[in-house]
Amino acid sequence: MQISKRERNILIMGGLIGLLFLSTSLFPAIGAFYDEREATIESEQLAIERARRLIENTASWRERRVQSEAIAGELEAQIFTGDTVPIVEANIQRALSQHARNTSITVSSTRLAEQLETRGWLLISQEMSFRTLDDSNTIRFLELLESSAPRLWVSDFSLSRSRNQYSGSITVVGFARSLASVNQPAETNL
Repeated sequence: MQISKRERNILIMGGLIGLLFLSTSLFPAIGAFYDEREATIESEQLAIERARRLIENTASWRERRVQSEAIAGELEAQIFTGDTVPIVEANIQRALSQHARNTSITVSSTRLAEQLETRGWLLISQEMSFRTLDDSNTIRFLELLESSAPRLWVSDFSLSRSRNQYSGSITVVGFARSLASVNQPAETNL
């Protein structure tokens, strides 16, 4: 079977139209597919890099968490606890008296504790007068207060000498979390 010149021109023209059709529809589709594939590859590379950074930072974040928990534990050990304010005050007074006894300091008197509540914290101030025969007892007493747990902070201190003994006064403060019973008056039975 022979193809005439006219048929051959029609086939060539059809082939050119087909190529034109392919170039206008198929090549942009291939280009869009290629662009989408490139975007997906870039997105995956970014995700991999983020995951790699997270894995690298995991140890650092764990270390920070351990440090934060240790600091929180240390701070928690420095505050007094109790169900009511009078119990917290008694705990502070007991700790102060115990440190005085441990350093051979005689407690002359104690005043009523003063309290101040602010921002969810309770500050209790306790004043005590004391006597001792040896001034080095006061240094040991202050060292015990500095290393005490729960912590007693010295806000005022005075020491004077008379004949055979030393007399002084000290004001310490202790901290506790604000208690619900602080805001409620004590119930009394009539």
